[in-house]
Amino acid sequence: MKVTLISIPVLDQENALKFYTEKLGFLKKKDIPLGGGNRWLTLVSEEWQDGPEILLEPAPNHFEPSRVYQDALMKAGIPWTQFDVQDVASEYERLTKLGVSFSVKPTEMGTVKVAVFNDTCGNNIQLVEEL
Repeated sequence: MKVTLISIPVLDQENALKFYTEKLGFLKKKDIPLGGGNRWLTLVSEEWQDGPEILLEPAPNHFEPSRVYQDALMKAGIPWTQFDVQDVASEYERLTKLGVSFSVKPTEMGTVKVAVFNDTCGNNIQLVEEL
């Protein structure tokens, strides 16, 4: 068994696509219209194009429990998911210059360094560097 897809709920798929590709550097892999303005919209890491896909899912707009959960995580400052990076400090600097807002600046926590940013789509995302 292996993970091939993770879902991130987003409030606006088009804005999410711009943020995740233009700021974070992911590549669009699939963009299939599903009707009603919804899309099967997936991304992959530029560094691992055959790796797991990220589904930018419009669930909060169609399923109230999803919106409630997403809002609760955001309000509590809890990340929806995490992305591994080689160097949290340099990613923090790069993304800050692109206007990304961080709620947690690079911080060492035991064997990792973390930072948390707002993806502008309703989620906190954590960056993690293994030390």
